Amino acid sequence: MSNRKRIAIIGVGLIGGSIALQLHEKKLSSKLIGVESSSEHAEQALEYELVDEIQELEEAIAEAEVIVLAIPVNKMVHLLPQIMDKVTDQIVMDMGSTKASVIDVLKEHPKRGRFVATHPMWGTEYSGPKSAVRGAFEGKAVIICNPDESDADALDWVKKMYAKIGMRVVEMEARAHDLHVAYVSHISHITSFALANTVLEKEKVESAIFEIASAGFESTVRLAKSNPDMWVPIFMQNKDNIIDVLTEHIDQLTRFKESIQGNDPGRLQALIADANKIRRIIK
Repeated sequence: MSNRKRIAIIGVGLIGGSIALQLHEKKLSSKLIGVESSSEHAEQALEYELVDEIQELEEAIAEAEVIVLAIPVNKMVHLLPQIMDKVTDQIVMDMGSTKASVIDVLKEHPKRGRFVATHPMWGTEYSGPKSAVRGAFEGKAVIICNPDESDADALDWVKKMYAKIGMRVVEMEARAHDLHVAYVSHISHITSFALANTVLEKEKVESAIFEIASAGFESTVRLAKSNPDMWVPIFMQNKDNIIDVLTEHIDQLTRFKESIQGNDPGRLQALIADANKIRRIIK
């Protein structure tokens, strides 16, 4: 990709800030414009040199050739149609964790083709511009949903951009995406939140948690430090799939409980052996 573009990033937090670093380092941008509702985040985005300047939304839309939305999904479904109303031939893309609701809101929009729905499969438990990570997306997958609904030139630029920052592109229908991420991403966060609440409820001596907790516990509850402002909208927008996976997860927990309660080591052994099959997929 030889031609650099003026790129506006709406929401310069963990995801927006990390993509900004990559766009700059891979020489994909001639100018990076930040749009931020938080004055603190706006200051940090400039302080950490994630963007060249901060602008108001309408000014950024007018100047940018590419518009990247990296904001919570509940805000995205309200803001995206307003942005699409103002674009001419700019490329608009999002980086949200749910896709069906975002795509549905633009279903009848005359500029629908200028939009590319994407979900880079990367994140951490931290938030804000100060949490931006260099090289964050390298070696990870990015899901592009309903690519046939996007204009060829917009889709081509987005695919090449992700390839240049080191991501492998996977194409998927939006509702299939939302189902799969409920099973491999969203349930991990709910489990982590629930486990943290369980331990905090039962273990009243905080020093014991700190002193005794193993690396296994730390890795399991790491996601419990994630920002509720980001995850509540994701859970609510993907609630049908999440309820489905939660029901199965609760059933699995009940089987472990019943095996231990019923003094049934054979069944417990079988449950753990079944779980060990994940080794074939995740090394």
